[in-house]
Amino acid sequence: MSTCASSPFDHPKADIIMRSSDEVDFRVFKLFLTLASPFFETMFELPQPAVGTSDDTKDGLPVIPVQEDSKTLDTFLRFCYPSTLAEDPSLESLADIQAILGAARKYSLDLIERKVLEAESLRCFAIARNARLKHETITAARYTLRQPLIPTWFAEIELITASDLLALLTYHKKCSIAVEPLLAKLDWVTSHYGMNRMAASSDTDCQCARSIEAKFNLWESAPVWWWVSYMKTTFELLRDIPSGDIVRSEAEKTIQEVRSADCTTCSARVKENMEEFSNLLALKVETATASVRISV
Repeated sequence: MSTCASSPFDHPKADIIMRSSDEVDFRVFKLFLTLASPFFETMFELPQPAVGTSDDTKDGLPVIPVQEDSKTLDTFLRFCYPSTLAEDPSLESLADIQAILGAARKYSLDLIERKVLEAESLRCFAIARNARLKHETITAARYTLRQPLIPTWFAEIELITASDLLALLTYHKKCSIAVEPLLAKLDWVTSHYGMNRMAASSDTDCQCARSIEAKFNLWESAPVWWWVSYMKTTFELLRDIPSGDIVRSEAEKTIQEVRSADCTTCSARVKENMEEFSNLLALKVETATASVRISV
């Protein structure tokens, strides 16, 4: 006899039931699963038996038996549901991570795999390396670039050898070094913008202070202080976190900083211009680090 899952997977208006291997019924909405996974989108497009013509029904809803147990299925579905209905669950053990990554691959949910890697990249690296999964190890290593070079302790570190950890730290350092030429030589900026000055070289009606540092003077007029400050801060952070994410997050801080200043000219255009520039720089960073290989 099956039992019913807890909220939000007990909704009376759900249109399908997923039954775990330990006989727990999850009442879910096909729409959420379809939007999350092409696997489910294809499955639900197939002709379904008419209500009452199949033994695999309950309360008039089709029942889909799955191989995952109720704990894994609950975690899996919470990742599929909108955050307003179900918060992303925490993954507390090695078994939890392995189970949810297996389900994500099985049901073609790249979103789950990406979320897990973003939140648990070091743990995923250790698990994948311990299992000698080369592709997964390399993927997880790339996600660790979003964190500082020296990681904090995590339980799964005991799954890998000192050589594995050294390989990861060496890879991280090489990625940081690969980014450094982007600051040393700024011709990629002028190549992208050409003779059309970017936001950092504002019109004459701009009231912002200007920088006198020659290396940042890419056009005839000196660049505004906030762009130079952004470049210095961002490249300092890239030494420890060589990721496009840090580029974009620092751009958001700069946007807020400029808007709180007195220059109405820059305030009106800083969001559009800094988003364009930070996307360009983030792409350059990701291209530079993509050429670096981890030795595993």
